[in-house]
Amino acid sequence: MATIKDVARLAGVGLGTASRVVSGKGSVSAATLEKVKKAIETLDFRPSHAARSLLSGSSQMIGVYVPLLKGTFYMPILQSIDNDLRLAGLHMVVAFGVGAGDFREHAVDGINFLIERGCDGLIVMSNALHESDIEALGPRKSQLVVLNHDYKSIVGQCFTPDHFLGGCTAAKALLEKKHKKIAVIAGPASAPDNVARISGFMHELGAAGIDTAKIWIVESNFAPDGGWSSAAALHQSGYPFTAVFCANDEMAIGALSYFQHAGINVPGDVSVLGYDDTETAEFSAPRLTSVHIAWREMTMNGLNELLNRCYDLGRPVTRQFAVGMTWRSSVEKVVRARKVVV
Repeated sequence: MATIKDVARLAGVGLGTASRVVSGKGSVSAATLEKVKKAIETLDFRPSHAARSLLSGSSQMIGVYVPLLKGTFYMPILQSIDNDLRLAGLHMVVAFGVGAGDFREHAVDGINFLIERGCDGLIVMSNALHESDIEALGPRKSQLVVLNHDYKSIVGQCFTPDHFLGGCTAAKALLEKKHKKIAVIAGPASAPDNVARISGFMHELGAAGIDTAKIWIVESNFAPDGGWSSAAALHQSGYPFTAVFCANDEMAIGALSYFQHAGINVPGDVSVLGYDDTETAEFSAPRLTSVHIAWREMTMNGLNELLNRCYDLGRPVTRQFAVGMTWRSSVEKVVRARKVVV
């Protein structure tokens, strides 16, 4: 395989001159440029990624850390990032947490993995890091953006939806359909975005005169199996409910599946409301009504900010993202409170 030294030798120029032609940085005469290009063509020279990085001082790679590499939430985000990077002639490297254990440690290890691979910048989706972990990055923290969480030391590099508003929007949707006997399947209490959406939900119900202290609520895991087991616990609790708010779509899908298994009609007997408005919500049975969070817009603006920082691209950036409702089939006007014991 031909090397840059072979190109320089065939073109009769110095190694530095050949490198300037390959990297596109620095000036050379038209005649020299033509000789080097001819040598490249003759030798079918293709610089390796490592060689291009050395020549340009840039790896042209963006690292992305996500806690999990599965499910319907993170995969579309990764696909959006990868598609946009490829259009810009850049590449994505992904790191993710492995196993149960310390989520902070997973995030720190993942970020270090991406740095060691020479990534020019980092996109991080994690609420487990401490401010000290951000500071430990030193100068590299300027080439970092965070999605779905705020860190005080890099506020201008954080992009997150208004989850409190999202929770309020969910409550308003159920109140609009006259639901008052409502159950809640929440995500982990350790997740700040879950805390914000549940807080917004309870705030809106309280403002409508509903005693939130009496609402049936359970903490689950943001996964379909958690939605199934939580719906089963609700079914067996004897709590009279006409609607269930699930703090993400994956748990809502699990709840829908359990209700179908138990012979509970949605939305005839019970309404089910999700959160996130992922692709899965559109194709569930029944199709899931969900709070729409502008995840793609948030992701693209975070990516634009990072590419501006890394490559000075001048892309437009906004930090305000719409929250709304996507009405489908799983929520209808209340018929009666359901009380079932099995």
